[in-house]
Amino acid sequence: MSERHIHMAGSVVERHIIRGGQGGDRDVFEYALLRVVPRVERGECINAGVLVYCRAKAYVGARTHLDEARLLALDPAADVAGIRAALGAVERVCGGGDAAGQAAGDDAGRRFRWLIAPRSTVLQPGPVHTGLTADPAAETERLLELLVR
Repeated sequence: MSERHIHMAGSVVERHIIRGGQGGDRDVFEYALLRVVPRVERGECINAGVLVYCRAKAYVGARTHLDEARLLALDPAADVAGIRAALGAVERVCGGGDAAGQAAGDDAGRRFRWLIAPRSTVLQPGPVHTGLTADPAAETERLLELLVR
């Protein structure tokens, strides 16, 4: 089922609505973008990754992509190596195991919540959004292509 809405600006927006029982085998997932803010005083950012969490599948995943040219256009003195290291650490925490460090023993939900908590001025998580998916790993790739690359 879909609805059409006309916004004040005159544009028509179509929303797809899923009613209870019509979701099929899809599960709720949450996601947040990872943004690089090289100079916080300017407020400019680029999207550099996406975090996805699906409780029903006990899945947490991250995919990152740093567009170095865009980053350096915002700040020619940006610490590219440091930002790449921080993005790699996020992917390792999502993967769990020994590479996750102290988060290795945490469940997927706890790792996701830890990663979306603000802790850096340069690498910042965006707001959390929700959706439905049958395959959270594929959703992670789709969101990376749609919102980051």
